[in-house]
Amino acid sequence: MLSIKENIIKAKENIPENVTLIAVSKTKPIEYIKEAYEAEIRDFGENKVQELVEKYDYFGKDVRWHLIGHLQRNKVKYIVGKVHLIHSVDSVRLLNEIEKRFGEKNITANILVQINIGKEESKTGIYEEDLEEFLKGCENCNSVKVKGLMAIIPKGNEESCRHYFKKMKKIWDSLNEKQYKNINMEYLSMGMSGDYKIAIEEGSNMVRIGQGIFGARNYNK
Repeated sequence: MLSIKENIIKAKENIPENVTLIAVSKTKPIEYIKEAYEAEIRDFGENKVQELVEKYDYFGKDVRWHLIGHLQRNKVKYIVGKVHLIHSVDSVRLLNEIEKRFGEKNITANILVQINIGKEESKTGIYEEDLEEFLKGCENCNSVKVKGLMAIIPKGNEESCRHYFKKMKKIWDSLNEKQYKNINMEYLSMGMSGDYKIAIEEGSNMVRIGQGIFGARNYNK
C-alpha cells in the first residue's frame, strides 16, 4: 500500500497546475493530515462543521479549509472566519443565514453553488432551472461572494460521468459570459477519487480526492 505522500505525488502527476487539489480529510485523524501537509497539501475538505472546527483549531490559518458536505443553517455560525470556501450552498435559506452570520462579523463568505445535476433525490443541490432565481438572491448579498459551482454527479460509467461533467461545464461557461454582482465563475468543483481525471478533461479546475490520498474511510470513528 502506498503512503499518503506517495498517493499525493501520484495524484499530482495527473493534475495540471491550474487545477486545485483538495484532500478530503473527513473522518481522518490529525496525523494523516499532517502527513499530507508535509507533502505540500494546503487545501483540505471536510464534511462536518464540528470536525472542520476541531481541525482548524489545530492547524490554524495555515490551511485552507473547504466545507464540502451539506451545511445546516444552525451550524453556519461556527465556521465564520474559519472556512476558505463553502462548496455546498443549496438553498436561499442557507444563503441568507450565511449572509447574516458572516455579515455580523464583517467577514466575506466565499461560496460555490451546489447543483444537483442528476436530479437525485438522495443528494442536495439546486436544480439547473432554479439557478437563475437563486443567483438573484446572491446578487443582493453584501457578505457573500459566489466563486463558482460544485457538483456531485450520479455514480455511473465513463460515458455517463462525461455527460454530467459536460453539462456542468456548459452551465459554468454560460454564467461566465454574463455580468453579475457578487458572482464570479472562478471555480468548477467536480471530480472525486474515482473520476477526477475525466472531470479535469471535461473542464473541472478543482477536484476533491479522499480515498485516493488517505485510503478507505473509517466510519466507526
